[in-house]
Amino acid sequence: MNSSFWSQKDVNRPDLLCGRSADYLVKKEHFPMLVCSIIVLGGFLRICLKNSEVIVLTILSLSGFVIGQLAYHLVEVHQIVYPLLRTPSFSLFSYFLPIIIFMAALEVDFYILKNIIWQVLLTGLISFSTAFIIIGYVVLKFNVDSWDLQSCLLFSIILGITDPLHSVNSLRTIGVSKMYTDIIRGESLVICGFTAIFFGIFRSSPMHITLFRELHVVMGLILDIFGSTICGYWCSRIIQFILTDLFSNTLTNVILCFSMVYMTFFVVEFFGMSGIVALITVGLNLDSLSFKPKMEFVITKFLVMLSSVYQHLIYTFFGIVIGCGETKHFGFHTVAFMSILFATVNFVRLLTVFLVSPILVYWSYEYNWRWGVVITWSGIKGVFSILLAPDVYNLAEKKVEAPHMFVFYVQVISLLTMGINSYMMSQCARTLGLCAISLPRQMAMQNAFQHIQDIIQNTITLFKTEKILTSVNWVLVEEKTRMEYVTPSDNDQFSRVSKDGKEREESPTDEVLIEEARLHVAIIQMSSFEKQCNDGILGTEAARILIGATKSYCPIQGKFMSIYDVSTYVRARSWLMKFKNMLTYLEYHKERTPYFLPGSNKFLIFVYHIVFSEEFEYAGHIVTLMYMYPLIIHLWPMARELNVSALMSLNYYYMFLYILESSLKIIIMKKKYFKQHWNILEFLIIVVGIADIICIYFVRLRPDNLLLIQFTVMIGFLRIIRFLPIFKVIIPVLIKIAEVQVKKRLSLMYNITKGYVKSQEDAKLLVKQISGRESIYQKLYEILETNKRDAVKELGLIEHEGRDVVIALKTKQAIRNVIAKALKNLTFLWSRGIIDKHEGIEMNKERTKLAYFDYGDVICREGEMPQGIYLIISGMASLHSSSPTFGIDSSLRPDRESKTLFTEYCTSGDVLGELSCLLKREIEYTAICETILQAFFISLEDLYEGFDVFWPSLEYKIWLKLALDTACQYFESSLVDEDLKFQKCVLHNHAYVETLSSYNELAINNVTMKFVIIVYGSVINTKTEEPYFAPYIIPKTCEQVQGTSDLSKVLIILASDPDKNENDSKFRASANTGLRMTRERK
Repeated sequence: MNSSFWSQKDVNRPDLLCGRSADYLVKKEHFPMLVCSIIVLGGFLRICLKNSEVIVLTILSLSGFVIGQLAYHLVEVHQIVYPLLRTPSFSLFSYFLPIIIFMAALEVDFYILKNIIWQVLLTGLISFSTAFIIIGYVVLKFNVDSWDLQSCLLFSIILGITDPLHSVNSLRTIGVSKMYTDIIRGESLVICGFTAIFFGIFRSSPMHITLFRELHVVMGLILDIFGSTICGYWCSRIIQFILTDLFSNTLTNVILCFSMVYMTFFVVEFFGMSGIVALITVGLNLDSLSFKPKMEFVITKFLVMLSSVYQHLIYTFFGIVIGCGETKHFGFHTVAFMSILFATVNFVRLLTVFLVSPILVYWSYEYNWRWGVVITWSGIKGVFSILLAPDVYNLAEKKVEAPHMFVFYVQVISLLTMGINSYMMSQCARTLGLCAISLPRQMAMQNAFQHIQDIIQNTITLFKTEKILTSVNWVLVEEKTRMEYVTPSDNDQFSRVSKDGKEREESPTDEVLIEEARLHVAIIQMSSFEKQCNDGILGTEAARILIGATKSYCPIQGKFMSIYDVSTYVRARSWLMKFKNMLTYLEYHKERTPYFLPGSNKFLIFVYHIVFSEEFEYAGHIVTLMYMYPLIIHLWPMARELNVSALMSLNYYYMFLYILESSLKIIIMKKKYFKQHWNILEFLIIVVGIADIICIYFVRLRPDNLLLIQFTVMIGFLRIIRFLPIFKVIIPVLIKIAEVQVKKRLSLMYNITKGYVKSQEDAKLLVKQISGRESIYQKLYEILETNKRDAVKELGLIEHEGRDVVIALKTKQAIRNVIAKALKNLTFLWSRGIIDKHEGIEMNKERTKLAYFDYGDVICREGEMPQGIYLIISGMASLHSSSPTFGIDSSLRPDRESKTLFTEYCTSGDVLGELSCLLKREIEYTAICETILQAFFISLEDLYEGFDVFWPSLEYKIWLKLALDTACQYFESSLVDEDLKFQKCVLHNHAYVETLSSYNELAINNVTMKFVIIVYGSVINTKTEEPYFAPYIIPKTCEQVQGTSDLSKVLIILASDPDKNENDSKFRASANTGLRMTRERK
């Protein structure tokens, strides 16, 4: 088992890493003050030196060295740092490294990494091997401290580790593709895993490396690699299950994530495996879909904060350790040896790049010599190397006089590579054009900037109309909020793309524009997949597969991902179906049809009942299992020589049983016996067995015939086929398992296809915005429409193949959708201060009741007074009603005299009875259950109590929701360009509801109001006295309306762009004309 701080009992381990022992009473109360001081100092340094992490760590290291020197000379300071000197090195390793490794693995995009996993593994293995050999030789040759071979090799392994955090930090800030950074970070994690396993083997055995037993090492490696990976995978599933719980809060998730990281590390280490490998597996298996919406940002920020604090503590602590050692070991040779080590580390990196370049080029990955130059400078050392440095001394066969020099060399090399190599990486990337943004991507970024600027300008235009903001200096506001896209200096070849259209020398070609649009479509699709997952429409696994497929096909120029590409990516279900069909073919089907039997032949009747009895089948299986022991003895040469006669007797006995079984079946079944493949197998076993007996007989007659003996031995090995009939019992179990897996695969493919169809619809809504000209728009529309048709066709095939699976999946999605929608609305109300979080929860628990309805039950009847509202959880109901009145007396509306019946269907997430509860009037429809239905019921009294106590403005929100639904239902063609989602309308005040009673007037501003829709009641034009009955879009010519009903509700949709209002009158006229024609037909 890997050594840990609770089980480390090596008597050869020194009491202190360096420095003198305490000759006084040790007090530990001042050490926490030292830790807090380091954290505060690191925070102040980061504030003052924002972009200079290496300078911060250097200052902290020097501060630690000064504190160590003071502790070496002053007892008062030594008392403070003594607990640090007494801490085992593996304890520091266990305290700090789990969070840092987990965060590094979490930032790697596993979808990209798994496409190049073999390249990354080979690169890590080659880098580890070259560092082990070359650095070990240089250290052994040039160090003057008389280090032994084992110390030199361990030291070389430590210097070969690439830090997974700092190795890519300089590239992330200059816009290098994440694909490249994940290669470097993935290689770093591979090396960290190798090193953790290597040092774990050293810690777990007190013997010298040359005395290791081969079996012990092999079993340890298997356990460290495969056992740790399996444990890490299941721990990631547990963490994902915890973090995706919709009802957990943020604080609980952060605490559980933090504690599960350490618990995973310590539990895996306790069972003798590698905790580092397990945490790497955990981090790689978690992504943005593994968390609740917006939870990833909180947890990532928390991990960044902890890792930064840990790094500050590590560099300061080990600076103290260096300072507590004797300074006589520092000299000119120290500087020379550091320079040699720095040059060797970079040479090893160069050699590694030279060796792996043919591999990367052969696998046709996007690799060239420019990227090789950048990778050469990526060998940055960090906290992993520093934390392992004390183990060089602890695990060395020969103890040296200055153990702190191991830490000193590693820490100095770490700071040098962090400063020099990071600078060289960023400069090489810029100089060699790796930071250059392609023309399509540049155009996409420019369009995004322009879109944001348009939103800001529209918001300013809207705010200018508010009276409370009339004294604002809008010129200054516009100046401060102006955004401009500046073309990066590395993209001189694309300088014609700029914020000013006049600077463009030539317009981009269709190929450039279609590539830009393709990138936009991929981004829209990934956003759609993640949003569907957060809304409960799409399963997490399906969303993860779709996002991974999109990222895999996105780098292929001109490639629009189709549903067939997704099926290829997910390795569709064909092998499962073939496996199930094969098992179905091999399944034993017992003949149930009675055979023709002579009525007077009692023997045949007796045999018939025996052959087709269950006991006969079980007896055959028992005989097969009982033969297992004799067969083992027959295959074991030594045991066979001692039991020859017994084995021959048993062989005769079992052959007699096999012949008897087959004979009874042949007597009854006759020719039909050979029509079943299992019967043919039994007959073949008998033939081989008889041949075996004959060969043994001839061997006893001719014992000197070598060829006959060899043939008999080969025939004897064929006795193993006698166990094949036992699979008749196993195959039905395998078929059931295969059916379950096929249904899961069908469910997954249906979920994936449905999510893909929705993403295509989302992309089609924005196709005009992402296309630069009409020809591009037509091409995009045709591509998206073709892909959608293919996906819908695939969806139909899946529904036809597994109807029961699709029904179950739709029910599950409906439940998830309802819960997600309810939580989203509740979170929205909490965020707006409409309800108090805890009081709202308590009211929901106490006042909400769960109601159940069977098929055909009537939930509410037309003309009855409402008892409350129903929120449908699952099931479907049909609403039957006459023409809706919209609060208008039928005598005032001659077009509504006919009693035409309307039927509408409601499903999960819909609300029944809200309008009647608001108006305290009779219900206008009859709701009948079409399926078994479950709904939350809130009584009328509790609802109004909620209005008064918990939700003072909720009544207005319900009216707004009703108004938006009415407008979208009756005027969908006119409002197609409007985003009338309830949450957005409340957050951005894009639409609101005005209440008018009799003789109240409302002035209409045609500049700021894009649509004015009467959704309940009636109004008149004060100028022409023309009446308008709900639902109706008030024409543009109307300047003022007056309420004529007891209660009238007017929905006002504000203009986002005043210049476009002039083109909207034709939509209103066409919508109202269509509504009049509909009323006339009624």
